[in-house]
Amino acid sequence: MVAVDTANISRGLYLAAQVAELPYRMVIVLTKGDVAQRQGLEVDADVLSAKLGVPVVALDPRRREVAGLAEVVHEELHKPVVTHRPHTPEDDGFKAADARFTWIDDAVTAATLRDESRATTSETIDRFVLHPVLGPLIFLAAMFVVFEITTTVAAPFQDWMEGFFTGPLSDWAAAGLVAVGLDYPFVHGLLIDGIINGVGMVLTFVPLMALMFFCLAVLEDSGYMARAAVVADRVMRAIGLPGKAFIPLIVGFGCNVPAISATRVLASPIQRRLTAMLVPFTSCSARLTVYVMMANVFFPDHAGLVVFAMYVISIVLVVLSGLVLKNLLWRTLGADPLVIDLPVYQLPTARLTASVTWARLKGFLQTAGGIIVATVVAIWFLQSTPAVAGYSWGDEELHPQDSVYGVVSEAIAPVFEPAGFNSWSLTGPLITGFLAKEALISTWAQTYAVADPLESDASPEEQGDSDLARAVRADFEQSSGGHATAAAWAYMIFLLAYTPCVATLAAQRREIGWNWTMITMVGQIGVAWLLAVLTFQVLRVFM
Repeated sequence: MVAVDTANISRGLYLAAQVAELPYRMVIVLTKGDVAQRQGLEVDADVLSAKLGVPVVALDPRRREVAGLAEVVHEELHKPVVTHRPHTPEDDGFKAADARFTWIDDAVTAATLRDESRATTSETIDRFVLHPVLGPLIFLAAMFVVFEITTTVAAPFQDWMEGFFTGPLSDWAAAGLVAVGLDYPFVHGLLIDGIINGVGMVLTFVPLMALMFFCLAVLEDSGYMARAAVVADRVMRAIGLPGKAFIPLIVGFGCNVPAISATRVLASPIQRRLTAMLVPFTSCSARLTVYVMMANVFFPDHAGLVVFAMYVISIVLVVLSGLVLKNLLWRTLGADPLVIDLPVYQLPTARLTASVTWARLKGFLQTAGGIIVATVVAIWFLQSTPAVAGYSWGDEELHPQDSVYGVVSEAIAPVFEPAGFNSWSLTGPLITGFLAKEALISTWAQTYAVADPLESDASPEEQGDSDLARAVRADFEQSSGGHATAAAWAYMIFLLAYTPCVATLAAQRREIGWNWTMITMVGQIGVAWLLAVLTFQVLRVFM
């Protein structure tokens, strides 16, 4: 079966022409007939079938209208194989292609009726969406709407889930430990303070991730994302990359790992290497969870705008890094012209968008789940292991700052003093964030659950906040010398720019080699530190 987009029937039938030359039975399936009708295009499937000499069935698989297809396929299975060769075997490639298009044009001309007097909806919309000035503004507006919807709509669900994990579920688990006689401090710490609170904190972001994946699926199914690549082509060419390099970069906003693998679509090895080095600067969905949490803690009235700003900064960072790398390493690098198929605009279907959303959400949970549980257990073990004399392993009186985890975190903390977050409980999660950015929040939840630094210091206006939010705010306030919001911005900038995760490094090593991977990692950490310091030192004057 060869599926052909009815709205782009000539292009789709070229594959059918190639398949028809092979010794196989074939059925042509015309899809998106409703879209073609809105464009003023009518296709007579019976006439097309007669001209091509193969069965042609018109249906809409998105609505599962496949009633007659099974019957046609069954009939074809009982017929002899007939090949159709629109050219002779001795023809060369160009003559063969020309013969195929002639064969297609004859059939399409006889079987279609088009109203040429009306401009299609896609053509009308593209006058604005693909405009050199309006196009980028529309793209930014679309992204802003996505993040505003994501943060605003998901907030009540996140609050409810957080209350459930830290309240009833933790209480039930504690009662269960007492009932089975396992109410030991180290068991309580691992199960409740570690796994339930840590993993639960990450799971509270499931509504947010689902909403974001849904919004992006709507944009993709509508046909807009292909236009975004065209809009980005001019910027991509400025840094020596073709417009189709925008595709891996867009994928990177979901996850950097498949985005690096997607660089294989680029023909030039240098372009693949440059794109793979830029992908980690795209803000993946794991970072989004941290942005949203910090935006709600420090900028509750403008959380959506802050998250949107982080993605704009990510795009700017990609472009500037690309310009620097091109001028330093590959000055002669040129960009290929962009060749891309622009699908017609269509109304997204609920079934398809829901399916795509679930597939991506499931992938996020599968990827993050195992890493987070392993990280929580590892952090609990390190926080239970004393690094100073006078304590035994698992001692209930051991403060996390005196554990192996606390000592290591405190050792690197002075490096971040110029950036405003030299607290061990803020720098430690950056280490676990190297494994997976989702683990950063669970590490915070685990650390503050044990340390409980704000048990009695919450102000009246903070009483509505969660314990974790109050603890994080107080930590930034103290480590920054009273410039908590400036330090929060610096922290998010560092989180954006430094190494995404171990899985991304593995993907880079596979695609561009170990040497370039190490250069990228060291460069990212250096850039991240420098940007964080500059951000804090500038913003502290105003905040």
